[in-house]
Amino acid sequence: MGRFLPLLFLLLFWVAQPAAAGKLNGTVQWVYDGDTLLVEGVGKVRLLGIDTPETEESPRDRFYVERFQIAPRRLRRIAHQATSFQIEQVKGARVRLETDRQERDRYHRLLAYVYLPDGRLLNRLLLEKGLASVFRRYDFRLKKQFLATEAQARSERLGLWRANPD
Repeated sequence: MGRFLPLLFLLLFWVAQPAAAGKLNGTVQWVYDGDTLLVEGVGKVRLLGIDTPETEESPRDRFYVERFQIAPRRLRRIAHQATSFQIEQVKGARVRLETDRQERDRYHRLLAYVYLPDGRLLNRLLLEKGLASVFRRYDFRLKKQFLATEAQARSERLGLWRANPD
C-alpha cells in the first residue's frame, strides 16, 4: 500500500485542479478597461477577439486612424464608454469564461470569451454597440461571426463607426 500512496496523492492533486483550458467561472472583481477584467480565482482576463481603444493615447491609435480614419479624440471617448459599459454589465457578476486556441497573451492574461449570467457573450455585445473592433491579427473560433457583427455596427454607424466627426 505504501508504494501506491504517492500515486494516489498525485491522482487526487490532478483531479482537484481547475480546468486550465475550456470553461471557467468566476466573479468579476475589477474592470481595467474596455477589454480587460479581473476575475476572482482566475486573474486578469483579456476579452478574446476584440479590441477597444485605450483611455490614454497609445501606439494602437495608429491602427484606428490609418485603417478606419477614426480621430484620437473619438477613440478616447469610446474607450471611456466601453469601460463604463463593462462596469455596468459585469462588475460583481459571476461570469463564465471560455478559452480558444491560444489560452494566454504575451502579458499572461487569460484570453477568453466572457459570458454574462443571462448567457449573452460580452465580447459580441461590445462589437454590437460599436465600442470595439475585431482583433484581426490572430485567428480564433468566432472570428467570422465577430467580423459580421462589426460590419453590422459599422453599417448602423454605432460608436466607433459614427459618421459625424467629434
